[in-house]
Amino acid sequence: MAWRLCGNQVKLWRQDAGVSREQLADEAGYGPETIRAMEQGRRRPTQRLLDIADEMCGARGKLRAASAYLEPERYGPRVREFVTAEAAAIAVHSYQTLLIPGLLQTEEYARIMMSLHCPPLDNDTVERRLAGRLGRQELLTKQDVMFTFVIYEAALRTAIGGPEAMKRQLRHLLKAGEQRNITIQVLPEVRGMHPGLYGPFVLLEMPEFDYCAFEEGQNTSALYAEPEQVSLLLRRHALIRAEALGAEESAEFISRTAEQL
Repeated sequence: MAWRLCGNQVKLWRQDAGVSREQLADEAGYGPETIRAMEQGRRRPTQRLLDIADEMCGARGKLRAASAYLEPERYGPRVREFVTAEAAAIAVHSYQTLLIPGLLQTEEYARIMMSLHCPPLDNDTVERRLAGRLGRQELLTKQDVMFTFVIYEAALRTAIGGPEAMKRQLRHLLKAGEQRNITIQVLPEVRGMHPGLYGPFVLLEMPEFDYCAFEEGQNTSALYAEPEQVSLLLRRHALIRAEALGAEESAEFISRTAEQL
């Protein structure tokens, strides 16, 4: 939508100034069809186009300034609201079943996951989303925010990238767990039936001391704050943490798992 809006503004300024598409194309060094695609929002208007159009059409910086709003999104459309809420939370409680939580992933682990995404992502999208995920991890440095992670044993044994990459990931977990504001617990498979088998979720405690919850599946995701739904996950989370190993036992479990890979 930002591309379409910006491209339409280029077209309107061009037409108002009496500049043809061919004239703009010649000056900017693009073909007329490329200019058309940018004006229609099918291609991202480049900085060069904005600079040339701004000068030719007398926009006095108004077109050039649009470039700041055209940066590609770092996050997929389903997680943008969650990332915004996560950044404002005073406590983050995560439960994951098959994958290491995004906030605790190494760059190597995250890159492999995104590179093997289905359907495949182009290289630029992989790099943008990787930068977004690694950028989110700066939240862990906020000492006044509490982070608790319960990780089902299967996630520790799913060797994303192979045994050596997974060993590095597990060692990263151990290092992260040394921070005072981070608690990492493992839920062993031997616990049998438990509420965690229904799937992963994240609970966010907000500055107003209310909660919201995020759940993500194959093709759906939801961020909600309805009391009934949040209360259900709060109760499940309490039972999951009660079934999980303590922090010290979990660190020993993770260390043994790394040695077994």
